[in-house]
Amino acid sequence: MDEQVYHIPALLQESINSLNIKPNGIYVDATFGGGGHSRAIVDQLSPEGHLYSFDQDRDAIDRAFTDPRLTVVYSNFRFLPNFMRFYGHTDDVDGILADLGVSFHHFDDADRGFSFRFEGPLDMRMNRNASLTAAKLINESDEERLAEIFYLYGELKTSRKIAREIIKTRSQKPIETISQLVDIVTPLLDKRQTKKELACIFQALRIVVNDEIDVLRRFLLATAKVLKPGGRLAIITYHSLEDRLVKNFMKTGNLEGKAEKDFYGRNLSPFKPLGGKPIVPSDEEIERNPRSRSAKLRVAEKI
Repeated sequence: MDEQVYHIPALLQESINSLNIKPNGIYVDATFGGGGHSRAIVDQLSPEGHLYSFDQDRDAIDRAFTDPRLTVVYSNFRFLPNFMRFYGHTDDVDGILADLGVSFHHFDDADRGFSFRFEGPLDMRMNRNASLTAAKLINESDEERLAEIFYLYGELKTSRKIAREIIKTRSQKPIETISQLVDIVTPLLDKRQTKKELACIFQALRIVVNDEIDVLRRFLLATAKVLKPGGRLAIITYHSLEDRLVKNFMKTGNLEGKAEKDFYGRNLSPFKPLGGKPIVPSDEEIERNPRSRSAKLRVAEKI
């Protein structure tokens, strides 16, 4: 499988430009995926520059390109400060990029269970060594927890009805496959936007299976420690939960979005957001890559 099939990177040129890459700089791609962003960064580095790319999916690691200016780290990016300390870059990183989207490969591989378009197991693990699958989550969570998941992470108004129906059905037989879940929830969805609401259900389960929100929180806090003054932080988000966290952090330096000021009224945030609004894909990019439609790129500079 070639890189383009594995994943087409969103906002490629915009994200690379936002990093303001120095040829001899130290950079991090927190989400290697198909390697599109990483390759574009490496192409701008001199022999003295270096990129550290993280991915917790063995499939992505096995497909990674090789280059003396690239170190591929087989790990979740929540461990960013640990690995940067290991490689001798505790606080001198020039730029960090994170594309929080799911790779095409994940959506298009029925065995991974990320998409309702195929039949397959309810898996949804980015790291296939992890113990929690979507099937385990669905079959072992109580009604209150399931309703909370679909409401908070899928923003579904019918979350309680969906949770109740899942509990009722699984009492007769465990829910193990994509088609089982789709058959259970479809009658409860708005017929005018069934696909959209199914996507929200699968998104909610995926977020919890991979602990995505907590991972993002830890990652954001870590970036302030490893970036040097003047270093750039560029993050591509795809849904409101991610985008809110990123926006709050870049603006205030904390996850709650509460501005803290010193005695003289100066903002104490370690970051300065660049640009008032997020960068979004052009019509041409959306036409080439419809999955980039919801992408938003936010950029900040370490003060």
